[in-house]
Amino acid sequence: MEGHIQVTESFSPEETFLLGKRLGEQAKPGDVYTLAGELGVGKTVLAQGIAKGLSIEEPISSPTFTIVQIYEGGRMPFYHFDVYRIGDVEEMEEVGYEDYFYGQGLTLVEWADLIEEILPEHYLKICMEKDLEKGFDYRIITMRQM
Repeated sequence: MEGHIQVTESFSPEETFLLGKRLGEQAKPGDVYTLAGELGVGKTVLAQGIAKGLSIEEPISSPTFTIVQIYEGGRMPFYHFDVYRIGDVEEMEEVGYEDYFYGQGLTLVEWADLIEEILPEHYLKICMEKDLEKGFDYRIITMRQM
């Protein structure tokens, strides 16, 4: 399945949330998802759907100021990273990223292109893009097994 590309269209935040929910339901312990897309494209909405798919009920927000948010109330832990403000990979080592990436939960990394050199060998790369010609809420979501 490596290299397999799946392209999905979303026409509303609700559809983006439901896609995330399916991804959460399919997740296995130790899975790593990376999430790329400009600000305002719906990454947090997708993350909220993923958490719902893991049966996590607590509110999910973007971990912009903490690097990682940990949610443990679901069927497996959910480790939500936002590395947008990271200076270098050493900061990831300080938070003990390997315990998360190779742990028993699902790891979601926003802005993962900034830390590509430490990503595991296999992960699901998710890219979200807008196309305003198709509508304000339209998103094209591309997923690729790496």
